[in-house]
Amino acid sequence: MDALSQALRVVHLVGAVFIHARFSAPWCYQSPSADAAAPLLEPNAERVVIFHLITEGECVVERAGAPPLPLSAGDVVVFPQGDAHRMGSQPGLSPAKGAPLAEVLARRPRLLSHGGGGAVTRVVCGYLACEARVARLLLDGLPPVLRVNVRGSNAGAWLEASLRYALAEARSPRPGGEGVLAKLAEVLFIEVLRLHMNGPGAARTGWLAALGDRVVGAALNALHARPAHSWTLEELARAASTSRSVLAERFQQMVGSSPIQYLTQWRMLMAANLLARSDAPLARIAEDVGYHTDTSFSRAFRREFGAPPAAWRRARGAAPQTSGSITTLR
Repeated sequence: MDALSQALRVVHLVGAVFIHARFSAPWCYQSPSADAAAPLLEPNAERVVIFHLITEGECVVERAGAPPLPLSAGDVVVFPQGDAHRMGSQPGLSPAKGAPLAEVLARRPRLLSHGGGGAVTRVVCGYLACEARVARLLLDGLPPVLRVNVRGSNAGAWLEASLRYALAEARSPRPGGEGVLAKLAEVLFIEVLRLHMNGPGAARTGWLAALGDRVVGAALNALHARPAHSWTLEELARAASTSRSVLAERFQQMVGSSPIQYLTQWRMLMAANLLARSDAPLARIAEDVGYHTDTSFSRAFRREFGAPPAAWRRARGAAPQTSGSITTLR
């Protein structure tokens, strides 16, 4: 299994579609920063990524300090840092009057219809929530705004058709529609990452960029295939068909850490996943992620998360819910 697939099995992404909109020109819609919206979108999330899929028509996205970005049907625009932005039929329009997001999210997805009666644009708005360490893994190196057209991919037509079906089901009395939409939001986000990795504007640094590098990608695949193995730099260099010095330099440049430091961080992410989602004893988890003693495992975990594994597990189970307010379209 490749490193991206392995990572996606371990990391915890929570996705949802929260708005299905029909806009008619002229129109403008303000999207708040994800930091402000996160308490209502996903209360325990440390990082929220906002995305929009244009299913019909055209529009522009405006973000402070950046030129307007034109979008057309099939485009997905992602805000990896969750920046506030505006979407509209043309640049410079004032956004529509807002309503509390709690009201908008009373039932997901919320159907919106707004505008002046001109050319129609349909937009599906969603989010992905994750932990900060997971966000660094998947999102570091990405630009503030990421645009990908999914209609050029094999999965694009299937994703759009599936989203249309799931949006209809979410409004029906049959149970499970919102859960299907949540999974589709995750699949769409993953497809965007895959398309970006292979596209002309792909990032040159960061974990996703490293996966596409011949040398560093081979080392990452080896580490993820056998995370409990006692890897040495020499072994990894052989797996990547390069020298130790070349691997060490390229890995540090692209990933931001040494291969062995990365292995420790990945083991801790695996451990956190097991602690949060299973009742396995600490000794079993320690062995599964490559530690021969509970003491060495606890020491490494505390360095990464600031608490021993048992205490972290207890606190995780009792994480408090938060609330907040923000405004968006009525």
